[in-house]
Amino acid sequence: MINHKASHRPTICYRPIHPSDLDILERIHSDVFPIRYESEFFQNAVNQQGIVSWAAVDRSRPNGESDELIGFVTARRVLAKESEIGDLLRYDPSKADETLVYILTLGVVETYRNLGIASALIREVIKYATTIPTCRAVYLHVISYNIPAIHLYKKMSFKCVRRLQGFYLINGQHYDSYLFVFYVNGGRSPCSPLELVTSLVTYMRSGLKSVAARLRMNEERLPKWPKCKEAHSLISMQRKRNLSTDCTGYECV
Repeated sequence: MINHKASHRPTICYRPIHPSDLDILERIHSDVFPIRYESEFFQNAVNQQGIVSWAAVDRSRPNGESDELIGFVTARRVLAKESEIGDLLRYDPSKADETLVYILTLGVVETYRNLGIASALIREVIKYATTIPTCRAVYLHVISYNIPAIHLYKKMSFKCVRRLQGFYLINGQHYDSYLFVFYVNGGRSPCSPLELVTSLVTYMRSGLKSVAARLRMNEERLPKWPKCKEAHSLISMQRKRNLSTDCTGYECV
């Protein structure tokens, strides 16, 4: 287990992960995650083959350790139409090149936590995503019991859009996962809360207008019945014929 004590004031810098980082990257993953990754994953990460990755290093560390990883993030590009969040995006399906960036792993050595390193690494991914004109979002999964990570993503304006039951299988036990999304380059959900309210108001208005129009049409179709006035109306009875008294108290005019 890696246990570098940050007894000095660290000078954190960020750079791409290099092939020389392979061993330390594997060791930190082993320390941080309960899931074991295949060697192919690490080879792709350090050689930037289908995976983009960034390292955090402490330039103030002595004894030639100033370029050794103390944090990392790995990610890859995926086509929006082939992703699991395609239904959570507003995009043009006819544009086959629209993409997303999926964060695979993120970790920081324990003694360097709570220094803003994880946030800075996530910002590197977001910055990368915004440079891709066709990219619409950055997304990731987080296990349901990782409360610090959940708070971090919410603080960074990621949206928790879905809970996946039994997504992880660790040591024979299933754990739920939360799916978080950060929209970039104009990407957004198919219907934001504001759009829901706007659509509801518009629907209600159109419905009321439709009801009012039907009522007006019904009024115009009603037969024109003669009006009645009270029997003591000031009408000269001499100018009237003898009328039937079937209408008690009312007299037709």
